Amino acid sequence: MSFEGLELDLIVDLVESMAVVIVVAYLFTRTPLYRQVLDQKLGRQGRLLLVLIFGAFSVWGTLSGVDINGAIANTRDLGPALGGLIGGPVVGIGAGLIGGIQRLSMGGYTALPSALGTVAAGVAGGVVFLLYKRRVAPVWAAMLLAVFTESVLMGLNLLMARPFHDALELVKDVIVPMILVNAAGMGLFVFIVRNEERERLTAAQKERMEGELTVARDIQRSIVPCIFPPFPEREEFDLHASLEPAREVGGDLYDFFLLDDDHLCLAIGDVAGKGVPASLFMAVTITLLRAAGHDTSGGAGHDTADPAGVLALVNAPLCRDNEAAMFVTVFYGVYRISTGELTYSCGGHPPPYLLRADGTVETPTQTEGPGLGVTAAAAFGTATLQLEPGDALVCYTDGVTEAMDAQARMFGTERLQEALRAAGPPRDALHVTTAVREAVAAFSAGAEQYDDLTLLGFRRTT
Repeated sequence: MSFEGLELDLIVDLVESMAVVIVVAYLFTRTPLYRQVLDQKLGRQGRLLLVLIFGAFSVWGTLSGVDINGAIANTRDLGPALGGLIGGPVVGIGAGLIGGIQRLSMGGYTALPSALGTVAAGVAGGVVFLLYKRRVAPVWAAMLLAVFTESVLMGLNLLMARPFHDALELVKDVIVPMILVNAAGMGLFVFIVRNEERERLTAAQKERMEGELTVARDIQRSIVPCIFPPFPEREEFDLHASLEPAREVGGDLYDFFLLDDDHLCLAIGDVAGKGVPASLFMAVTITLLRAAGHDTSGGAGHDTADPAGVLALVNAPLCRDNEAAMFVTVFYGVYRISTGELTYSCGGHPPPYLLRADGTVETPTQTEGPGLGVTAAAAFGTATLQLEPGDALVCYTDGVTEAMDAQARMFGTERLQEALRAAGPPRDALHVTTAVREAVAAFSAGAEQYDDLTLLGFRRTT
């Protein structure tokens, strides 16, 4: 057989041997023992187990090697070198001693230098482990380690094996295949290990982020009123609201609060965007709305019962230092409890639907004014509507009308009106909001929620 043919056959045989070691090594990285290695919590028992495992790899590398003129071409040094890389010098030397003693017991003119080379591989792996401060070395460093250990092995054979002529011929035959296969095996194993470590780190970061988002969601939900009925002592009206973010946190908001015994503020809004930035902008907006709504300082042009003035007060600080160019659409109304009159302003937000006591649906007038945060020079208009006993308002965000089904069709305003008509005369605010949510859920069944979905229902009872 030609030299080239011998090299190729030898590489194939060594790759088969190396593949078994890599598969087993991969499975090892999925064990609790390897978790101890990564967490640097390896005790004596753990080190002993690693010595036995990588020592067994070394023995397998010898037994599955290829006999060449009384010597063995093999992947024996992979075990100790990997053991040193993963577990440190103690593991590397221990595995090297197991592999070296077993090779020495087989005899042959290369037995002693081969055994010493195996121990040296474990030492070298441990040194690299220490150089990288007990962390797994990069792939290139692992491959250079394999080249180094095999070069040392070949040098020991030339120095110690006799007759020298046979040792020289052996080195010529096996040096290239053994360096290539062992370097590939070392690099592949370290790639697997580092990839698993990255996966573990990514999973930990994801878990931490999910935990933080869960806290953020709880905080956000605590910002909006969530106890219903909110004013059990008031028999003149009832309220219900729901907020379903498309992600852990969202940018929708709703709010309601009493200005005095005869005035109730109602608000709903939708921040342009999603996720954490939108939730932060939402928190700022709802805080400003409450502050502006409760402001009784009598500032220039400010009347707490004037929705347009309140939106103007909120808009000014939202426009300042708004480098992210975020904005929020807001419907804000002041309801006079004694008369049933609602004065409202729409800052880029659609007005609510009015569901009359007889089940008919009306669309109130849209007032002028852009979303809040767009321009400090914005002007906002006002309008009024009259609620009679039994009438209900349904305030909503575009997560309702823009909800999509599996065919990417939007729910739309017509379906919203149909859902309200199908609900019939409003029994209470919860009845109205539930009817809409159920209609949207039935329409979009099987499709991912696209946007935050928020509803605020209000009903005049007397």
